[in-house]
Amino acid sequence: MEKRFASFTEEMYTYPREEGSLIPLLQKAQSACGYISPAIVETLADYLQLTESEVFGVASFYSQFRFTEPGRHSISVCLGTACHVVGGGTLLETCERDLEVKPGECTSDKRFDLNRVACLGCCALAPVVKIDDDIHSKVNIIKLKEMWSNYE
Repeated sequence: MEKRFASFTEEMYTYPREEGSLIPLLQKAQSACGYISPAIVETLADYLQLTESEVFGVASFYSQFRFTEPGRHSISVCLGTACHVVGGGTLLETCERDLEVKPGECTSDKRFDLNRVACLGCCALAPVVKIDDDIHSKVNIIKLKEMWSNYE
């Protein structure tokens, strides 16, 4: 993380020191580090001469920014109408219970982070779970638990 943070801070200095640089810098920071840490908020506030509250306020407004360290693998459970009707909620509850994690959090071993999404655009394949860039269709609880073992 420290190396990625150092790389980001070096690149940060190529951006103008103005409020309009905040969102692009937040995007760069998250891309480099995986999430927006308190150190990133503090660094950006100092560089752009904003308060930490202003930086956090902008970052927390947009759903693209996360404030917890991601796991090695990211699980997204679709809760759109089609997925919800055929068990998306049950799949999310299973992830929460068995992995001992809530949406937006990372497992204690840093293996998985869990996300709930409104729609993955695969309604005909419902219920759908996305792990990293892999879309899994017609998922049931047994299939879900088997899927976890393929991601170390």
